[in-house]
Amino acid sequence: MTRISITFGLATCLMALTAAANGVGDRVDNFKLLDHRGDSHELHYLSDRKAVVLMSHTGGCEAFAGDIERFEALAAEYAEEDVEFLMINADGLTDRRDIGDEPQTPVLVDDTRIVGESLGFQAAGEVLIVDPANWQVVYRGGERADTALADFLAGRDIADGAGVPGDCSLTFDRPADITYTDDVGPILAANCVTCHREGGIGPWAMTGYDMVRGFAPMIREVIRTKRMPPWHADPVHGDFSNDRSLTTDEIRKIVHWAESGAPRGEGADPLATLDREWPEWAHGEPDVVIDIPAFDVPASGVVEYKYQYVRNPLKQDVWVQATDILPGDRSALHHVIVTWSIPGRDENGKRRGGGLGGYVPGMVAFNFPDNTGIHLPAGSFIVFQMHYTPYGKAVTDNSRLGLYLHDKPPEHRLRTAVLANTKIRIPPHSKNHAEVAERTFDRDILLYNLLPHAHYRGKASEFRAFYPDGTEEVLLSVPNYDFNWQTTYLLTDPKRIPAGTRVVHRTWWDNSEQNPANPDPTREVPWGLQSWDEMLYGAMDYRVLADDTVEVASAGSD
Repeated sequence: MTRISITFGLATCLMALTAAANGVGDRVDNFKLLDHRGDSHELHYLSDRKAVVLMSHTGGCEAFAGDIERFEALAAEYAEEDVEFLMINADGLTDRRDIGDEPQTPVLVDDTRIVGESLGFQAAGEVLIVDPANWQVVYRGGERADTALADFLAGRDIADGAGVPGDCSLTFDRPADITYTDDVGPILAANCVTCHREGGIGPWAMTGYDMVRGFAPMIREVIRTKRMPPWHADPVHGDFSNDRSLTTDEIRKIVHWAESGAPRGEGADPLATLDREWPEWAHGEPDVVIDIPAFDVPASGVVEYKYQYVRNPLKQDVWVQATDILPGDRSALHHVIVTWSIPGRDENGKRRGGGLGGYVPGMVAFNFPDNTGIHLPAGSFIVFQMHYTPYGKAVTDNSRLGLYLHDKPPEHRLRTAVLANTKIRIPPHSKNHAEVAERTFDRDILLYNLLPHAHYRGKASEFRAFYPDGTEEVLLSVPNYDFNWQTTYLLTDPKRIPAGTRVVHRTWWDNSEQNPANPDPTREVPWGLQSWDEMLYGAMDYRVLADDTVEVASAGSD
């Protein structure tokens, strides 16, 4: 009896989510969407606005043009006020470029249609006015939105809406038979258990239905706000082999399942019966394991970067095809950067050294591209840059480096181009400050992957190529940068970059009070190693198309 009552209570709570924004006085749940220009918008980030005005949008109805015109005129009228105007396209578009560049007001692309559905939209042109003080709908209607907004901002009573516009109807398909055993459990097993398991990096383990059911409201929320799965690249630009995102169908199934009360279904539990081994090392046992000198991390305070030097134990030159780091304490160890070096300089006066990979939050180990490798000379030192962050408990970190070696030299030497700007200055209270770093390649290269890096204030990032023929292309856009998931984006098909191409790496930061991770919005923020300062740092792994692996004496990074 107790279990039945708990289940009924959870189901009632979840089903209430479905109707959370169906009428005046109801609360609008948080969501995050990209607009037609590729910028990211999160509803609850707008808590400093006086009002948020949302209008349903469609691209397939000519009668809707007048609604857009009226809405944009209203937005222009309040351009100097703290009022946010957003349109939400609920057509289920897979390519936002179908909207075009004409709208001046951001058009948020609801590709899964779960946001438009939860907002209760019935037709394009329907307007909701939302009070950011409590996220409640204060007006729902059409033609009288201008009067309603003026009344709300003036503190007057708001007249009822003029009804739902009827010329461009919107319908949402909501299947009623989605269950955990048939639909949701297999999706979680295929996409989420890698992290959400015993010993994984997820904060809780998906051990079976009873555990997952209790987290169903949270699962719905992190999907709607794109916190999970942790994939932050704009799907319009580039195709990446390590894409962790869910499909539209998978997202709709999970959200609809949560909103319908998280039913179990019949049959075996897909997670409880999951028969899968999780090896200690992602690529199997390394050819060489190097213990990083142990370090005692205090319970509190600031730990300056630690540099640990270990003599290369190998007596001959080798070619490395992959590296992996096993953190000793994931909570205390923020990142590791691994390099090799040989004291002194070569015959050209250059320092002898190069990169060997590393570890950052959320990183998944990957092999270097086919037929490439990094040369590691005998007699070198392996250098570990260790960044520790105390978390209230004194611990000893015993991390390890694993090296995977080629049996014979590969065809090509893997190189890394770094695009960094150490002169950045981010003004206090700025919400969207941007600066750049750039690099012009003097040889034809084959690009394999891209890594953007910033700290707590990092908001968005991109790599844009300006080709010698005058054209340009976005190689990677990350409109939702997340300091907790610093991903290296692996191109599915390596990209040829011709000589003379200028690559510009741009990062945007949010140094305002609206950024909940911001350590201090009153500071002008400079470049700095510690996370309360900032970085504009990008890395690109590539090979020169005319590369010769015999020339191995110089550094592995450019």
